[in-house]
Amino acid sequence: MTMHKANKKDCIIQLEDVWKIYQMDSVQVPALKGIHLDVQRGEFLVILGPSGSGKSTLLNMIGSLDLPTKGKIFLDGKNIATMPESDLAQLRGKKIGFVFQTFNLIPSLNALENVALPMTFQGVQREERAKTAEQLLKKVNLGHRMLHLPSELSGGERQRVAIARALVNDPEVVLADEPTGNLDSKSGREIVEILSHLNKEGKTIIMITHEREMMKYADRTCLLSDGQITSCLADGKKSVKKLEREMEKWKRK
Repeated sequence: MTMHKANKKDCIIQLEDVWKIYQMDSVQVPALKGIHLDVQRGEFLVILGPSGSGKSTLLNMIGSLDLPTKGKIFLDGKNIATMPESDLAQLRGKKIGFVFQTFNLIPSLNALENVALPMTFQGVQREERAKTAEQLLKKVNLGHRMLHLPSELSGGERQRVAIARALVNDPEVVLADEPTGNLDSKSGREIVEILSHLNKEGKTIIMITHEREMMKYADRTCLLSDGQITSCLADGKKSVKKLEREMEKWKRK
């Protein structure tokens, strides 16, 4: 198990001995096994691992979409593992934006309406919702596609709508769950370039992926295998050989 300790004053997310155990009939199946992880404010963190390693479970823990079986998760100093759901929903809505592999857009709403929707739950007035959604769609180069339904957009365009939607409440953290998984290589590069640009603007980006080429965008890459962080590489661009050794271990399992 690898523990990464950052400067506590700069940490926006901290996981302390986080476990997630699922009950399958009479058998307990651990998806996460004692995760320790500190995420620095403004960091671009890639969590890399093969299918079944626990990546999505870990992202759900970080994003407070699920609660740990045991352990503590701090978001900006608050232990989200023990917060009431009503308080948790408010904190999550303000602090975290989500980008999913399957886009999760509402088919009956156009791009503008999809982007504006999360602001409804934060009590933002209609006129301001429309103005903000329009600005964000222009930011991701979709100003000309605002009134199109998801079915009328390409995969890359739908993912850009999803990124715009993730930004509507100006979150500090953007969590991206395999954001390039359903895209061709060109569209995938465009999506990661957008995330990289957002990081340069000050957003904390946490992306899970099984694609090792995504390491070149990261400040740090954490390798996840069988529910445990096996190592954290401080600079993915300079750690290819170490990564290849880790990947060989995964292949032999």
